[in-house]
Amino acid sequence: MKKYYMRNLSLAVLFVFLVAGCQNFLKEESISNITADSYITKEAGYEDLVKSCYPLLRDFILNHPLVLPGTDIFQAGGWSKLAVGDGPYLDQYDIRLNASIGELSSFWDILYREIGRTNAAIGRADAIIYADAAKKAARISEAKFLRALSYFYLVQTWGDVPMPLIETVTSEKGVVRVPSAQVYAQILKDLSEAEAALPVTATDYGRVTKGAAQFLLARVYLTRGWNYKNSLGGSATDFKTALDWADKVIAAYPLVAQYKTLFPLRSNNPLTQYTGAQNDRNTEVVFPIQYNSDVLTNAMEIATGGPTSREPGNYYHSIFPGNGELVGSTGRTSDYNRSLGQNQPSPSLYRLFDPQKDSRYAHDFVTAIYALKAVSNYAYSYTNANLKVSFAVGDTVAYWTPWNQPASVAQKGIDEGGTKKYSVMNLDQLVSGVSISRLTCGAPSMWKFWQPGIAYGDGYGTFDFALFRSAEAYLIAAEAIVKGATGGVLGGADVYYNKILDRAVGAGVNPLCAKYPEDLTSFETVSYRATSSNMSIDLLLDESARELLGEFNRWFDLKRTGKLIERTKRMNLWNKAKGVITDNHLVRPIPQSEIDRSAPSIQQNTGY
Repeated sequence: MKKYYMRNLSLAVLFVFLVAGCQNFLKEESISNITADSYITKEAGYEDLVKSCYPLLRDFILNHPLVLPGTDIFQAGGWSKLAVGDGPYLDQYDIRLNASIGELSSFWDILYREIGRTNAAIGRADAIIYADAAKKAARISEAKFLRALSYFYLVQTWGDVPMPLIETVTSEKGVVRVPSAQVYAQILKDLSEAEAALPVTATDYGRVTKGAAQFLLARVYLTRGWNYKNSLGGSATDFKTALDWADKVIAAYPLVAQYKTLFPLRSNNPLTQYTGAQNDRNTEVVFPIQYNSDVLTNAMEIATGGPTSREPGNYYHSIFPGNGELVGSTGRTSDYNRSLGQNQPSPSLYRLFDPQKDSRYAHDFVTAIYALKAVSNYAYSYTNANLKVSFAVGDTVAYWTPWNQPASVAQKGIDEGGTKKYSVMNLDQLVSGVSISRLTCGAPSMWKFWQPGIAYGDGYGTFDFALFRSAEAYLIAAEAIVKGATGGVLGGADVYYNKILDRAVGAGVNPLCAKYPEDLTSFETVSYRATSSNMSIDLLLDESARELLGEFNRWFDLKRTGKLIERTKRMNLWNKAKGVITDNHLVRPIPQSEIDRSAPSIQQNTGY
């Protein structure tokens, strides 16, 4: 059977959705041995059907390997000059990036499973009687939005894709790829109908709202306006439409005062106050993917199509690199938790910030590691057992200098001939491939999504993931204006851009980044405050990197703007060393699993 079609809704275990209140989920009931046809006959059954369309969003953001590495600002961990040629396929875009890789089949299957559920909800709606017609219209619109969201990610990733629009209840192997322009037309039809019927405020927090539909309309029109290879049916008027929708979102979802309060409130030092305060329900969040403290409810639906124990909760705190397990560590605990090397910031990324003026740098990167327990006479040297150091609780163990203030030899640690009893590392050491001592760590920790106090491991986070927030709407509006749109409510593209920058650095402050971020030997700087004369797509992409760092958007932003190849070649170290990214890589290969189970076999994309 085709995995991506929905043949019979399994209601043995329904993941149900968050209602208003402090992370309380609706009551979950086991209704085993009941078929979809016998259960989805009244309002209560249909309500559960629509709720079942939401949990797959948690699986959706697990596919960060297709969005973050292989770009200008993220790459897989393990880079060193000693390992050139042995890099990961998602960064090097070599022959190993092919139809057989698991990341592709996972993303494809999750999106089509979501489409299967939403098709069932849309198709069964006519037979359901609601006491409140507006409530029913909202539920249908939620399903249309989620279907449009799924098709939007499918068409961006693979180009022409199959587009089933009705629930499939029998075995079917025939697959026809629909031209991208038709897919975009259907996405916009679904979103337009949904936006008209959705409420401004949802009955339960976290459901799709009018604002979420408006945000996605802005992003879809912006993408279609670029009209990738003249295949999307777009035109210049799409940019004006994108701007108009973005302005609606901006008006309805005010920015919060401080960037750091968008995320769990915490200190970068585990020894100081850890509030763990939640601020995931703020005025800036347009559409969240929700989590709570219930491991069963938060469990993903990976692989089997049913709940599993894998990744129980938001795990974005653990998918970025860093190393808190140095001397003075308390082991694998919740203090620093688990920081994997899956999505390592490229050295160029750090150089896009003004470390002294941009508050996002201070929040996103932990540049010092502290001893959590006392250590006496630690032999830190790999070669000289007589060189020893002691640490008290709270002492600095390792420190990364800002890119624009590198340490001299005299300012370095004793492991490198300096006077500091801790390791002091400059950014160029991130790419050297040489381990100096047991004091060194791999990279400054990327702690943007860090949530204190959660159990050690990949998951267990309870903080909602903001898939859409209004800060991006400002950047969408600015991009649309750069592409020719006029009539922005706030003015020119530079005005929209600087609204985001002002929050990070202060109104009128002039932040400086590296003029050549890819050249670690250059310390020439340039302002990243926007003016009417310096606005460009690259300036916008740099600001998107700073503001939306790690927020499931980078690969799509680079593809949309035609900058994926140029910026990845220039700034991704694996690709810069031995990458073979070409125009064919602007779409991904159709998963081999889909080719194998279709008859006749679905056509593969060019170059794979």
